[in-house]
Amino acid sequence: MKKFSILFVIVFLLAGTFSSKAQDSKGAWTAGADLVNSYIWRGSQAGLFSIQPTVKYVDGGFSIGAWGSGDLTTGAPQEADLFASYAFKSGLSLGVTDYHYNSSMLFAKKVHAFEANLGYAVGKFSLSGNYIFNSASGSVGDDKYFEAGYQFSTVKLFVGAGDGWYTNDASFQVCNIGISTTKNLKFSESFSIPLTGSIIVNPNKEQIFYVVAISL
Repeated sequence: MKKFSILFVIVFLLAGTFSSKAQDSKGAWTAGADLVNSYIWRGSQAGLFSIQPTVKYVDGGFSIGAWGSGDLTTGAPQEADLFASYAFKSGLSLGVTDYHYNSSMLFAKKVHAFEANLGYAVGKFSLSGNYIFNSASGSVGDDKYFEAGYQFSTVKLFVGAGDGWYTNDASFQVCNIGISTTKNLKFSESFSIPLTGSIIVNPNKEQIFYVVAISL
């Protein structure tokens, strides 16, 4: 696992360096952050009031980057992920993600969960499938999660089901049903901030969450 983690980081850094030097005229680096009152991931609460920064490089259908989450109630970093993906013009997308849950133990065995990502979008409809290979930080290994979504004119509906660390008994269950909508808070003709509100229900854990997110 340590060798795999080191290899993933090296490949990630090399890919980012190559992209920025060889294709900078076509692609672009972007950075942003979300403030959320509660960090809900695939139907389960993974943190309280949090800031979630993102840095990524995008060139055509290719993207590579890093995403993190830090709990502002404790001041402690919770998560630092690396990801790479490619989106085809057909609507199909393929990717990999390294979920990292302990910033002080980068190469430890049990703080990385490696996931393969598959998605398909056509019109307002989207499907995704995700598969975690190993046991780490709560994942059982062979964890699967599938989600379908539909974007209406003002709201998005989604439903997801999974097993492993997504459910109470690790069996395959519906665990993420929600509705979300986004409104732009306009401060001037050239400056606005997206505000997203979501209601999420987890039937398996019998929980409901009300989430507000501000994107910067």
